[in-house]
Amino acid sequence: MKFIIVLAVLFAVALARPDVETVRQHSFVQPDGFKFGVETSDGSKHDAEGQLKAFDKDHVGIAVHGSYQFVDKDGHAYVVNYVADENGYHAQGDHLPHA
Repeated sequence: MKFIIVLAVLFAVALARPDVETVRQHSFVQPDGFKFGVETSDGSKHDAEGQLKAFDKDHVGIAVHGSYQFVDKDGHAYVVNYVADENGYHAQGDHLPHA
């Protein structure tokens, strides 16, 4: 479900900018996980992989790790690497504050 939402958002962004084209797109979805990637001609990209994970004997979820990149209007690229699992969402990037 999250995979579909992410792809829908990325397609909405691409459609909002008619001058931007999708230059790479792949997805692999299985019952126990997924992997996808998309890149647009403006330098934006998003790659992620998720696996079904038993957090304990009563709770199962999807642990996701990935990265996305976007380019601001001045041409600076920003990269965010992230993990979303039983410990929450954790993002790292040179432009993000460090704890």
